[in-house]
Amino acid sequence: MLQRTILIIVSNLGSFISNRLQIAILAKSKGYNVHVAFGEFGKGKKSKLINKGIKSHFLNMKRGFSNPFNEIFSLIKIYKLISKIKPDVLHLVTIKPYLFGGIVARITNTKAVISAVAGLGSLFIQKDIFSNFFRKSLYPLFKIAFGHKNQKIILQNKDDKKLLINWGVLKPSKAIILNGSGVNLSKFKNFKENKKKKPIITFIARLIHHKGILEFVSAAKHLNKIGIHARFWIVGEIDPENPSSLKKKDIDELKKNKFLEFKGYQKNMIKIYSKSNIICLPSYREGMSLTLLEASAAGRAIVTTNVPGCRDAIIPYKTGLLVPAKNAKVLANSLKYLIKNDDIRMKMGRKGRIFAKKNFDIKKIVVNHLIIYKDLLS
Repeated sequence: MLQRTILIIVSNLGSFISNRLQIAILAKSKGYNVHVAFGEFGKGKKSKLINKGIKSHFLNMKRGFSNPFNEIFSLIKIYKLISKIKPDVLHLVTIKPYLFGGIVARITNTKAVISAVAGLGSLFIQKDIFSNFFRKSLYPLFKIAFGHKNQKIILQNKDDKKLLINWGVLKPSKAIILNGSGVNLSKFKNFKENKKKKPIITFIARLIHHKGILEFVSAAKHLNKIGIHARFWIVGEIDPENPSSLKKKDIDELKKNKFLEFKGYQKNMIKIYSKSNIICLPSYREGMSLTLLEASAAGRAIVTTNVPGCRDAIIPYKTGLLVPAKNAKVLANSLKYLIKNDDIRMKMGRKGRIFAKKNFDIKKIVVNHLIIYKDLLS
């Protein structure tokens, strides 16, 4: 039997190792010849692919759109790689790979394409003149990239699906919704939450405006001011490649608030979830927030915003609370309610664990990808 080849192109190898490596491993075990091409953060990660028998390729492709010559160079690199490997299935993850790879797939007559839309993020959050112009300039690229005759588009929530269909770049028959990249439930053993005099409220995300970091800080300030005894952890780093990122000087200024505890990047996230009492993510928009999926898996109550990719990750009033985006006052009141009501908070955490087991198990997500591969190739 002829061995089928899968080429997965991602922007960030570190994110792929964390969230999607099991897809490549299972595909390899099923007899596929698997290649992974990546743009950033390959240092120290490449060996994990090699150890699993997965071929790796560096593309020197950066996130975001900047110098047109750099983008043309990235497009050419992707073209050369696809032409060389001639994959039976081209699996494209995040915006630059699925736009550039989708265009090249049509030029090279690649047999089957999967485009994974992990979220539309800042592309549809910003409403200024420049952002509107940028969206219009990307429209023809989306139209071409999503126009392959044998293609599935994986989305993480129904709002993104509806938006792309209404925008005119996505045919409903191509769309498949999967609940994010899934969670390895065996790593989250439903940690028992301990009642504390000072519960820990944790924000976990890159330190960019769109994640709601400033709303979290404002809510923490208010709660501290009115005498609510709690600790506020901020776990994550700034993102220099993102125009919405806080700067180092912003962090230095925020650190003057002694009730805020900046933890930076953490390798051992299991420990962070186990010590936390409430996970808070006041984001403006997500695909499907991995932070919230992991919070549910860990049995932690959640406070998040009523926006795509956040509201989909909880059952309102059962596993967490929803608040309006960009509203620090309501956010503070919701956090106060859960801080003051231990039994309700813990009950939400227990129900969150059940919700995660039913909906976010990474094993189901991985198997679903293999089914999609098989369907496209048939």
